[in-house]
Amino acid sequence: MVRERLISLDVFRGLTILLMTIVNNPGDWGHVYPPLLHAQWNGCTPTDLVFPFFIFIMGVAVPLAMPEKTYDETTFNKILIRSLRMFCLGIFFNFFAKIQLFGLDGIPLLIGRLVITFAVGYALMGNFSNRLKNILAFSILAIYLILAYGGFENYADVRLPGVLQRIAVVYFVVSLLYLKTSRKTQLITGIVLLLGYWAVMTLIPVPGLGEANLEKGTNLAAWVDSAFLKGHMYHETKTWDPEGILSTIPSIVNGIIGLFIGQILLLSVTKIQKAQRMGMIGTALIFFGLIWDLVFPINKSIWTSSYALYTTGLATICLTALYYIIDIKEFKKGFKLFVIWGVNPMIVFFASQIIPQALVMIRFQHPSLPGEQINLLNYLYRFGIAPFFSNPMTASLAGALTYVAIWTFILWIFYRNKLIFKV
Repeated sequence: MVRERLISLDVFRGLTILLMTIVNNPGDWGHVYPPLLHAQWNGCTPTDLVFPFFIFIMGVAVPLAMPEKTYDETTFNKILIRSLRMFCLGIFFNFFAKIQLFGLDGIPLLIGRLVITFAVGYALMGNFSNRLKNILAFSILAIYLILAYGGFENYADVRLPGVLQRIAVVYFVVSLLYLKTSRKTQLITGIVLLLGYWAVMTLIPVPGLGEANLEKGTNLAAWVDSAFLKGHMYHETKTWDPEGILSTIPSIVNGIIGLFIGQILLLSVTKIQKAQRMGMIGTALIFFGLIWDLVFPINKSIWTSSYALYTTGLATICLTALYYIIDIKEFKKGFKLFVIWGVNPMIVFFASQIIPQALVMIRFQHPSLPGEQINLLNYLYRFGIAPFFSNPMTASLAGALTYVAIWTFILWIFYRNKLIFKV
């Protein structure tokens, strides 16, 4: 079977990564347009679509990357290695700001951190033999765990879960499901996970807190996080993690539904028939997600079953529309920007989160406040962008778009020189 490269999928991935970069990098976190913030608890904003969309896209890509569906030891090792590398990259984001070297501070410490960043990035994205990839990934993971649980003060509260970590887990599970099971089994697995999670979250009492509930910090998912990830959770939530253990289970379904769509795209039917099937599935998922929302509210932080269905439904509709426009009608003008972003997501994931942390470490005398210091990131925004806008929210968005423009130039250079960074 000939592997098909879907431009629409690259475009969809690029749109998703670009939106992620915008929402993660406002000029001023105190002034952000509401659609570019996560819902405070229940509900779903455009920002809440980024993560589930990316998991869905990954699920779609699995059958397209392995259309022959052959499973052997080599294939398993490749899946395991890729999952481990993603997992380790994700954890490194959380370690970067914690790294201490020989009592260094300021610029020397920043240089040391960047050297380590380059080394870790190369170890986890470099093109080595599978055996060496395996050794490096397991070694780096072991170092993380030793630092986190070995009594080292600097890393005693380092966060271990995260976005890439969840993506890695979902990729591993979904890839094995695709290679080892039928579509019927995949469907049953998805249904069981969603219904099981609903039952667990709404029926099982929370130890030490009383009856089952879906409130922030007191639900069963929060209890599991505090029991098994104590001291290593998201710093703003402290007692639970938005990418925690229990809430990872329903996120697997986003990947499973992506598998279904990817397998539809491999069927020997016309492209318009594929689009029709995808459109019907997407509409049904949105409908059932909204119905389920009545009793199990749509919520990203605990990744409710209704949220999984609703977001994958929207993702399916978005991909269907792009597939119709680009791959059926062959209207490709104006989409090149998103292709450039879509073919190199991993380097954006990795470096776009490290760069702001690095700029914050560069500090100097505040130009208008004697005795005060300002970091370079804040300086560039306060004196290079904000003065040109009367609305602070617009200025903040302009800061994010400036960062996107810089990354677009970088990614264009990579694209032009055929540099693709993979794990």
